[in-house]
Amino acid sequence: MSEQSLQERYAPATRCFGCGPANPEGLRIRSFVRGDEVVCEWTPAQRHEAFDGALNGGIIGTLFDCHCNWTAAHHLMGASGAEAPPCTVTAEYRVVLKRPTSSRGPVTVRAKVVEASADRAVVEGVMESGGVTTATCRGVFVAVREGHPAFHRW
Repeated sequence: MSEQSLQERYAPATRCFGCGPANPEGLRIRSFVRGDEVVCEWTPAQRHEAFDGALNGGIIGTLFDCHCNWTAAHHLMGASGAEAPPCTVTAEYRVVLKRPTSSRGPVTVRAKVVEASADRAVVEGVMESGGVTTATCRGVFVAVREGHPAFHRW
């Protein structure tokens, strides 16, 4: 059996468009812990293009948003000693599109926590296509409490 992603292990019923294993029409990204970073390899389809051969910027943003959110959730889980990640949401994030990202092959997204407190993490991410950095991201992701609509969404 293949290795389970963070999403498959902790949120198999999630319907999120970007990372939900239970959304057959979503991107269904898979995030894996690799040392001090979390890595996702994802292969686009023609329907994800902005124009011929180039990945749509909104799809790039979604890949970063979900992958970095899981990076934060995994970090906060480990830091607190919990057995499952907290439900985290995006408080803010900024994507810098450095050059077109090819839609004709896999992209790799790498992310790591660069600052953290008990209930939030700042994550930086890099997207690579063909071995070239095509986009970067920095975001703040916050663990939510009971009463928030995302609480216990996993």
